[in-house]
Amino acid sequence: MKKLNVALIAHDKKKIDLIMFIREHKEIFQECSLYATHSTGKLIEEKIKLFDVTKFQSGPLGGDLQIGAMIAENKMDFVIFLRDPLTAQPHEPDVSALLRVCDVHNIPLATNLASADALVTEIEMNLHNEE
Repeated sequence: MKKLNVALIAHDKKKIDLIMFIREHKEIFQECSLYATHSTGKLIEEKIKLFDVTKFQSGPLGGDLQIGAMIAENKMDFVIFLRDPLTAQPHEPDVSALLRVCDVHNIPLATNLASADALVTEIEMNLHNEE
């Protein structure tokens, strides 16, 4: 059974929200291949004890672009990018490039917890349809 590839990115003020969200859905995420920008991936490993997280560069160093390259190569199934629309800092990844490449390649992208919930439902359905 092929594991689903899921990218996880969060602006600094949304990292805790992402950690809590992943913890809430740990049983689903542990069945996936997880990819994250460096600091987000490190937090996932430390706080949730999911050790199978492929970590790219941090956001300011281009980790979001590395994930974008995987999307462009059709190697990513879902993207969760919890962004801070009000106080994002200049050094943080910009969602617009990922949004564009996801739209071009028809890859679902969640940018808030409500859409992430919907994606997790879809991920769960995909996992159970493969069995």
